[in-house]
Amino acid sequence: MKLPIVSGREVIKALTKIGFRESRCSGSHVILRRTTDCGTFIVTVPLQKELAAGTLMSIIRQSGIPKERFVESL
Repeated sequence: MKLPIVSGREVIKALTKIGFRESRCSGSHVILRRTTDCGTFIVTVPLQKELAAGTLMSIIRQSGIPKERFVESL
């Protein structure tokens, strides 16, 4: 499955739909947090107009959710 080209704001909206909440903002990065029975997941999202594919994959891995579910939430 090929990843779409998205901005940092679009990623934050998608992660918010899944259950993440903004924890804080540090410069041009937003830190999101989600606590589940499996533990706490912390994701750092850069506020860029277009995220590189590797950066997006890293965010998806940090979030602990399947790639397909993330793409559906966009």
